[in-house]
Amino acid sequence: MSLRFYPLTIKEINQETSECISISFHIPEDLKEIFAYKQGQNVTIKTNINGEDVRRTYSLCSTPLSNEFRVAIKLLEGGLFSNYVYKNFNVGDVLDVMPPIGKFYTEVHANNTKNYVAFAAGSGITPIMSIIKTILLTEPNSKVTLVYGNKKNNSIIFKEDIHALKNKFLQRFQLIHTFSREQTDAPINFGRIDVNKLNQLSSLIQYNNVDEFFICGPEEMTICVKNFLEAKNIHKQKIHFELFIASGAKSTITKKATISTKTGDAAIYVKVDGRSFNFNLPNNSNISILDAAIQQGADLPYSCKGGVCTTCKAKLIEGKVEMDVHWGLEQEEIDKGYILTCQSHPITEKVVVDFDQR
Repeated sequence: MSLRFYPLTIKEINQETSECISISFHIPEDLKEIFAYKQGQNVTIKTNINGEDVRRTYSLCSTPLSNEFRVAIKLLEGGLFSNYVYKNFNVGDVLDVMPPIGKFYTEVHANNTKNYVAFAAGSGITPIMSIIKTILLTEPNSKVTLVYGNKKNNSIIFKEDIHALKNKFLQRFQLIHTFSREQTDAPINFGRIDVNKLNQLSSLIQYNNVDEFFICGPEEMTICVKNFLEAKNIHKQKIHFELFIASGAKSTITKKATISTKTGDAAIYVKVDGRSFNFNLPNNSNISILDAAIQQGADLPYSCKGGVCTTCKAKLIEGKVEMDVHWGLEQEEIDKGYILTCQSHPITEKVVVDFDQR
């Protein structure tokens, strides 16, 4: 089924740092199954700002083992949604929230004996926090290393919670902080998470003996770590990553797909919630299938429009498309016909996409 919004009441708001809050939602009994989640997944939140519906994707920082459903929101300079949150959201307010989605996790089992390493920078700690909590609480024989990059000590999100985990799981949780704008006694704790830092960390982390890696943060850091690990011949299936890109922003690394040189219109057929509609879209248009459908008045699931969150994922039933970027999709998903409609442009005369087949 396609995703839709549900009204959820804010249960609690915590000030995590001067630039970050976390919001806990009350999940009614009749929605608990719909809002059940895996560690590391995310939700899309919608609110009306100055007469316009604005959507943003936020990762869950709570663990599914708890009775919490909590996201973290970092204040961004000039950020429309995050600034509105800080000024207007209060306990008791109702927000429209989509059920959790995302593949940024691995299945956990009590009998696992694994070695996990997580790299996070800034608010990239949000899904990582959910993941490492769940692993440490579920797998008593597994070990976790967290490399967490921040500007300064006072910008650490979930600082108390992270150190509480360190104290509780002394033998199984290794914590390594790095600060880019604050000098430290140990050189290994100063600087950004880049190739030099990753090489330094080899004295503490045996990369080729790690079972699963999780990486989350700004695009530059995330891709740097991913490429570093792949260069060490670490299998791609062991490397899980999630990009944090500002809503609507395009990747700075992946080139935009070449728009079709064909003239004329493509007939676009869209299936959603058991209904179908169609419209025409010029073959050489730089407008995505998602944006064109929205212009036609369609109510489709979407959030980041940057090829990352996968909220707009659909099955390509007929025809062919080109995607600008597709960070949120694995190659095997693309091989099965899944596309990100926010990045897709028609290159055949007819294209049929189905949002009900996710």
